[in-house]
Amino acid sequence: MNITKTLDAKGLACPMPIVKTKKAMDTIHSNEVLEVMVTDKGALSDIPAWAKSGGHSIIDQKEEDGVIYFYIQKN
Repeated sequence: MNITKTLDAKGLACPMPIVKTKKAMDTIHSNEVLEVMVTDKGALSDIPAWAKSGGHSIIDQKEEDGVIYFYIQKN
């Protein structure tokens, strides 16, 4: 997987991870991948719902040491 851009949203509470994810997605091109790192557990439902509503795809997701990683491919 080729990651185009990484967004560090660790320590931020809702809605800031979504706000920052949207801004970062606006800076990449179609089919490119944004890596998002968050610590807010609310993002487990918020980010996939946001991605789906925008037509983007979560191509991978993992959790390591309390950090949740999302890999979102832009539509």
